Amino acid sequence: MSLQTVSLASLQQQIDAVSRPGQPVRLLAVSKLQPAAAIAALAAQGQRAFGENYVQEAAAKIQELAALALEWHLIGHLQSNKAEVAARSFHWVQTVDRPKLVEALARHRPPALPPLNVLIQVNIDDEDSKHGCQPAQVPALAEAIAAHARLRLRGLMAIPAPFPERDRRQAAFTRMRGLFDALAARHAHVDTLSMGMSSDFAEAIAAGSTMVRVGTALFGQRPTP
Repeated sequence: MSLQTVSLASLQQQIDAVSRPGQPVRLLAVSKLQPAAAIAALAAQGQRAFGENYVQEAAAKIQELAALALEWHLIGHLQSNKAEVAARSFHWVQTVDRPKLVEALARHRPPALPPLNVLIQVNIDDEDSKHGCQPAQVPALAEAIAAHARLRLRGLMAIPAPFPERDRRQAAFTRMRGLFDALAARHAHVDTLSMGMSSDFAEAIAAGSTMVRVGTALFGQRPTP
């Protein structure tokens, strides 16, 4: 798809058009570096779930927009020393990739809040520049998450390499779907496969994605940090 900005309604129509019957795909609006006013404007159009990359930036916006009762996802790399703030602020953390982070999130999730929804980030194309666990590490990490009552394992997340060849991109999505199906067979709460962004969400949905992360198509090019 073109990376020009589209309306929320138009984007949702595009997502629905490529989704399989009876298998709705959730839209996560990627709002990193966007002002609270832009998020509030999109929320006024009906968008409820927003993805942020930076814990401190997000925490301020979450507090500012608390009255809107939005759903907040952390989709950026999480350092262990930021785990306490993340565990208290977000509804979902999509980038869990190591046991140390599992322990920190479980320890800091307040008992008064529902369990923190967790996705395991997989480095599906084994890129040095990206975070995420190796595919072979998924089962053990899933067991570690499932052992904590304050966490709820919901599935997997990936950012495949942006190969120019469609078949190479599709192969990564297909591998992720295989990992997801295996995980869902072992863990009852697994229902979310987060993959696909502004430029490739249709391909990701065709492979079985249940959540796409779109920022540029909704907000335009991000402001410079």
